[in-house]
Amino acid sequence: MNITLSADQEVIAKSRQYAKAHNTTLNNMIREFLKDISGECDNLANSDEFVRLAKTMSGRSDSTFKFDREEIHDRS
Repeated sequence: MNITLSADQEVIAKSRQYAKAHNTTLNNMIREFLKDISGECDNLANSDEFVRLAKTMSGRSDSTFKFDREEIHDRS
C-alpha cells in the first residue's frame, strides 16, 4: 500500500542526508519506523537473536574488510 506524507522541504532534505549517511533510504527508515510502532517488529525476539548470534559467531574484525552497499541491500 502506498501513502503520501507531507513535510517541510528542509526537514525532508535533512532526513535524506541522515538516511544516506546511514546507508539507507528515507522510505526504508519510515517503513521500519511504522513496523516498530505498529508492533510488527518483535524487539525482544530480535534482541535475543542478536545475543545468540554474538555468542556463537566468530565475527570478522580485520581492518581491510569494507561493506559493499549493494551486497548489504541484496534481498535475494
